[in-house]
Amino acid sequence: MARYLITGIAGFIGSTLARALVEQGHAVRGIDNLSTGSLDNLAEIRSSIDFQQMDLLDAAGMRSACEGIDYVLHQAALASVPRSVKDPLASHESNVNGTLNLLIAARDAKVRRIVYAASSSAYGDQPTQPKQEAMSPLPLSPYAVQKLACEYYIQSFYRSYGLEGICLRYFNIFGPRQAADSPYSGVIAKFTTTMMAGQTPTIFGDGLTSRDFNYVENAVSANLLACLAPSSVATGRVFNIGTGESHTLNEVYAAIAGQLGFTAEPIYGPPRAGDIKHSLADIRRATDELGYQPKARFHEGLRKTVAWYLAEAEKKAPAAR
Repeated sequence: MARYLITGIAGFIGSTLARALVEQGHAVRGIDNLSTGSLDNLAEIRSSIDFQQMDLLDAAGMRSACEGIDYVLHQAALASVPRSVKDPLASHESNVNGTLNLLIAARDAKVRRIVYAASSSAYGDQPTQPKQEAMSPLPLSPYAVQKLACEYYIQSFYRSYGLEGICLRYFNIFGPRQAADSPYSGVIAKFTTTMMAGQTPTIFGDGLTSRDFNYVENAVSANLLACLAPSSVATGRVFNIGTGESHTLNEVYAAIAGQLGFTAEPIYGPPRAGDIKHSLADIRRATDELGYQPKARFHEGLRKTVAWYLAEAEKKAPAAR
């Protein structure tokens, strides 16, 4: 049995990680400031984990949270390009200063390894597809810069202090429990819940923007594999975590509409500042060195996700009657 700390545990990725670790019999501690996460995501495992409401900017809290921990799975972030464009300072404080607090605490507590939820936004809008880890970063938004800066911090903490760290560059993770009630919500959550409400979602741009949409179970698998990887791999290195396939927003809209029987055509709006046009992961490094393989492809993950939102709506329906 290992001892894990999950930051951002009340988010949809963090809570999915927590359930997987509890099922495997590990000890799980989690922190979350609940600014974007929800305790509802932890309801069925709350008694099986050590949860503490805490902000990454609380240095003393970070020291306490890291005590006795083997692995830190660092998922917490203000994970939004538009939000970082609107308020770069608040985004920086949470994403960069908070991560530095956590790294210092993990170093002092002699944590074995930190696995960091990095971002494919580091590649920017470079035309080369698929994106490979050896490419020079070209971040477009403050959020992308912040996530990239944290990668460098993790690399420096290995070189300076020997703290092992692996950076997983997520490519558009989606799945059950993803928040849909914010202007910064993921597109799949937003499209699904908007259509379920009988309203027409807005696609920003021409709908030809494409992403490597990756079901959350694949991200969970990548994190657990990263914890078990040889020490020679955990030296601040970067790994793409995607599927190696991309889909346009028009395709996503059509697939969700087909599952829900929604017939209206999308509304198109202007492109959003900081958004990149195309993103596709080369996952060969993760496959070769971590043993990572996507467990669920896009359409399978989308079916599961839409089914979850429908089931949640059905649960809430009696209360609304």
